[in-house]
Amino acid sequence: MQQVPLLINGEFIRSQSTHFIEVTNPANNSLIAQAPCATDDELADAVAAAKHAFLSWREVPAPERARVMMSYQQLLKDHHDEIATILSQETGKTLADAKGDVWRGIEVVEQAMNVGSLMMGETAENVARGIDTYSYIQPLGVCLGITPFNFPAMIPLWMFPLAIACGNTFILKPSEQDPLTPMKLAELFMQAGAPKGVLNVIHGGKEQVNKLLAEPEIRAVSFVGSVPVGQHIYKTATDNMKRAQCFAGAKNHSVIMPDANKTQVLNNLVGASVGAAGQRCMAISVAVFVGPAKEWIPELAALIKAVKPGLWDDPNAGFGPLISPQAKQKVLALIQQGKEQGAECLVDGSGFSLPGYEAGNWVGPTVFSNVDESMAIYQQEIFGPVLCCMAVDTLEEAIALVNRNPYGNGTSIFTNSGGAARKYQHEIEVGQVGINVPIPVPLPFFSFTGWKNSFYGDLHAYGKQAIRFYTETKTVTARWFDEEAQAGGTSGKDEPNMTISLR
Repeated sequence: MQQVPLLINGEFIRSQSTHFIEVTNPANNSLIAQAPCATDDELADAVAAAKHAFLSWREVPAPERARVMMSYQQLLKDHHDEIATILSQETGKTLADAKGDVWRGIEVVEQAMNVGSLMMGETAENVARGIDTYSYIQPLGVCLGITPFNFPAMIPLWMFPLAIACGNTFILKPSEQDPLTPMKLAELFMQAGAPKGVLNVIHGGKEQVNKLLAEPEIRAVSFVGSVPVGQHIYKTATDNMKRAQCFAGAKNHSVIMPDANKTQVLNNLVGASVGAAGQRCMAISVAVFVGPAKEWIPELAALIKAVKPGLWDDPNAGFGPLISPQAKQKVLALIQQGKEQGAECLVDGSGFSLPGYEAGNWVGPTVFSNVDESMAIYQQEIFGPVLCCMAVDTLEEAIALVNRNPYGNGTSIFTNSGGAARKYQHEIEVGQVGINVPIPVPLPFFSFTGWKNSFYGDLHAYGKQAIRFYTETKTVTARWFDEEAQAGGTSGKDEPNMTISLR
């Protein structure tokens, strides 16, 4: 059985652990590999390697660090399909979906290539007589990334390339459910010319994470995952005096106005709701139909019903299985609750099974209508191929509904009215807004800006905010004396004014 290695100080090593987590194929739950729960000594070695590497890596000029990223993005492109295949096999994602996962990560690496300009400071001359002030942007030190199962390529690439490009070193703790993809990313990063210890990868569960969160040498923590885990990591990290950014759950609404292009709306909602089996934090899980637009719900349900789950290499598959039996049971339980609490189940995927792969984590596309805010299927993040449809009379009601929700990750509105779109984007209390775009994930020169219970922290992922998260600002106030002043030739009459200015 394949044992997933650790990466410590530039070496891929076999863990000495006696505790392992099984990595399974979600399509049939057959065993693929075993991920070790790193020992205390291995955790300490990873931290020590990152700390030691930081001393020299921080001194490497920004253009040289950028060239490592240039080499890395080329290697990622060269191995794009290989990474996507590994990703598909361990997550169950369709190959097309996996390719998108990899490509969105590559785009962040390309942003990291611009690190020289992104780390430029500020300068002001003559803040007082003969005195100038300027700032530098400098790296923090050792950073930690804890990443989820649903995007095993994209989300690690949100984190370590930008952190390392800024001059930091990094420890990555990827999801134990699909660690093979992150290990391939790490392998290519070493091939790109990264020095030993700059990137380290360890595996494990809550015990390993908690020990790293308590490690004083780690300065910053990045996390993506569920709300309970995100809250725990944010609190634990900040209690240990660390900078933290924690991306958590979501309940993303799409508001459909009656003046919208119906064909565009329905086609977009199908992929945005059940694509990737609904296992993405930006999936549209609630469709809010305004006024007469509610008449489109049966047609939407028919289109979603036609989507067929399948294997990763089936070009006709709309999406794959859920990641684990536990995930499947959670989704099935919520579907059952929806029925019991009075929602109308227009499409029921709870009995779906793929012939020949009956042991897999399959749930078919599911659509509910007549959903209200009291129902569990509305209140909880289902993280499965389930769409809840609601109807309101006005745009104002739709905005109020979305703003009452405790999550604020992403939302969208479909309309042909500039006034309605302007009102929605201005009044909505959600961090990422799409206008006639179902899943408004920004490109990496902007930042991924979830709000409310979808994010704990101050500075978000990638874009300019990530540079600020992974760096400190040092401000220098400087005064130089000319030869006459050094010889005592200055009258000194400017001294009081200078002193007043600096107070």
